[in-house]
Amino acid sequence: MTNRHFTLTAAHPADVMTLKLTYADGGVFDVDVAQIIRGHSRLQRIHNVFSKVKLGYHGLSVIWDDDDDLELAADNLRARAIEQVGEFSHESVLNWMARHRLTLEQAADELGLSRRILAYYRSGTRPVPKTVGLACIGWEQLPR
Repeated sequence: MTNRHFTLTAAHPADVMTLKLTYADGGVFDVDVAQIIRGHSRLQRIHNVFSKVKLGYHGLSVIWDDDDDLELAADNLRARAIEQVGEFSHESVLNWMARHRLTLEQAADELGLSRRILAYYRSGTRPVPKTVGLACIGWEQLPR
């Protein structure tokens, strides 16, 4: 089974260091990759070959200049695109759970959600509602 929401069907430069990504589930996102590139010295060469972006193996990544060292994963790019417009990604939920060492059952209980719906958010199968993302932030402010 493939995760259509993490499988790319197209990737094109949209602007300086911004990609326009189309996913198999119909989602279309612009993502600025400048910060990602700045954070990893091995990716610096992307600046020189940005227009040579293409889909990686089975649409699970983007790659530049046919160089495996210049590859970014499709799921991470979608998460960054979602976060760049002020929403919460599946990675927000995953990171919150990891920071607090919460199991799926514990996290669902703390947020007042069913395990199943939280699993959907955590996997990226369903978008994370702003109320859930804000609940994670608020939960961190509670005394423990």
